[in-house]
Amino acid sequence: MTKYMTNLLDLIKKYQSQKKAIGHFNFAESSVFKAILECSRELSVPIILGTSEGERDFLSVSQAVAWVKAARHDGYEVFLNADHTKSFDKAIEAINAGYDAVLFDGGHLPLEENIKITKRVVEYAKAKNPNIVIEGELGYIGNSSKLLKELPEGAAVLANQLTKALEAKHFVEETGVDMLAPAVGNIHGMLIHAKEPDLNIGRIKEIKELVSIPLVLHGASGNSDSDIQRAVHAGVSIVHINTEIRLAWRNALDAALLKDTDEISPYKLLEAPIVEVKRVIRHKLSLYSK
Repeated sequence: MTKYMTNLLDLIKKYQSQKKAIGHFNFAESSVFKAILECSRELSVPIILGTSEGERDFLSVSQAVAWVKAARHDGYEVFLNADHTKSFDKAIEAINAGYDAVLFDGGHLPLEENIKITKRVVEYAKAKNPNIVIEGELGYIGNSSKLLKELPEGAAVLANQLTKALEAKHFVEETGVDMLAPAVGNIHGMLIHAKEPDLNIGRIKEIKELVSIPLVLHGASGNSDSDIQRAVHAGVSIVHINTEIRLAWRNALDAALLKDTDEISPYKLLEAPIVEVKRVIRHKLSLYSK
């Protein structure tokens, strides 16, 4: 049996009380999964692993759950989140498969429709498993972890577009979610030719004053170290990184293929991507507890 805390929400609340954050990193194949696990063990910190709908379609929900269960059996303190789930049916699929957490992402929907579907997800999930963590999203920040030539159309980055504190309070009270992902200047993906928008730390503080549940920062790839640290101190309890991992993996794999054009063993070619992904993860985790 693992010696680690097994109730994810209790763990998140513990970090929240200490003004620290847990790292959330996405995966869809074994090399990134291995890198995440190794960082968790080497640094002795819990980590949340995420799979988006696309990543789940590639890997399958049953495979993702099996991999994380096996890792926990081996003593890793890791949890599994169904990241950016866009429909009720997809949320139910992840809940029934045994995910530890599910984000229903209705950030692109009108407020009342977002509330209606999120509440249905919460009610179904808690009846199935009282310990599952359900996260809601309020505000649109784009929908793809990739390199961007321009800001995602419609993404909330200006002050008048960001999640409003009173709307956040209303959303949380009506839905009963365990965690909230607001739009606070963050975007999915990373801009290629421009600086990432600054996070609105003041808005995070405003939301936190009215919302007692943990806040989640999505789309943190590309944000400055100081912005991320300030966001954690302002009330963010989980920080999501995906694009930076994908970029490190791709660049390292390209270099490995060019370096040894005769190598055909996948596990040998993937050694360098694992090293680079771990470098990114270690650095990010170092920011969340300072």
